[in-house]
Parts: sequence; structure tokens; C-alpha cells
Amino acid sequence: MTASTYTVAGMACGHCAESVTEELERIAGVTAVTVDVDSGTVVVTSDRDLKTADVRAAVEQAG
Repeated sequence: MTASTYTVAGMACGHCAESVTEELERIAGVTAVTVDVDSGTVVVTSDRDLKTADVRAAVEQAG
């Protein structure tokens, strides 16, 4: 398992966290997502290395 922490600017509420979580969970290999709106961080746990571009695209898709 690999856990990576990303900074996500602009998250302001629980709805943002839910949207980001849903999009990140769609990436193949992702096993868990933990979002901390207050600190603006997301921890993504996966069973393989993820491409930063894939994570960024998922966050952008979430809005």
C-alpha cells in the first residue's frame, strides 16, 4: 500500500470533500481517501503508485 498526501486549494466545505473523495475513488488502485478541509490536504491510499496528473485531473473534475 502507498499513501500520498496532496494539497488541494479551494476546498471550503463537506460537499467539496465528498466530491473530491468520489472522483479520487474512481482512479484504479485507490483503496482509501481521507480529506481534511481545514488543512486543505487529501491523503490517497492505493495499491500501486499513482500518477500525479491522474490525481490532479480527478480533483479538477470534482470542481
